[in-house]
Amino acid sequence: MTSELLRGVGLRAMTTDEIATRSGVSKATIYKWWPNKYAVAVEAFLSEMMAEAPDPDTGSAREDLRTVLRGVMHYFSGPRGRVYAQLVGESQSDPIVQRELREHLVAPRRELVRAILDRGVARGELRADVDQDAVIDMVFGPPVYRLVTGHAPLDEATADALVDAAMRGLARGE
Repeated sequence: MTSELLRGVGLRAMTTDEIATRSGVSKATIYKWWPNKYAVAVEAFLSEMMAEAPDPDTGSAREDLRTVLRGVMHYFSGPRGRVYAQLVGESQSDPIVQRELREHLVAPRRELVRAILDRGVARGELRADVDQDAVIDMVFGPPVYRLVTGHAPLDEATADALVDAAMRGLARGE
């Protein structure tokens, strides 16, 4: 319900009253669980993003990264992506929104990718000496950059190219 509201009226125009009305609960109930409308939005986005780009655990780190990144690209290329960009923009001037975004959306997504990388190391596919945070930034930063600047497409071909480039540096030599 919150996601529909976000897509319909936008992040700034959405109110806690509207969230409460659409969800059939009181405004007090909303504030019992979330500090503000942005926290509600972040949770809604995490839920949708996990559905769009879950942890596939295919048995291959390359395929897992490719699947997750393709899901992120698909998510960002639709109407939800524009709302996510608004949320990122709002976080630049509001430390509460920034904290909510970082702790409740970005951190769980980074943990998902760390799990993929850890599995790849454990299976002997990936080097163990690589800085995982740097890998996550290199692979998953470009979609956010493309989303907020609009300079290039958010598509599967790009997702595949990013994963392939990263794998050249990550793969264990035989």
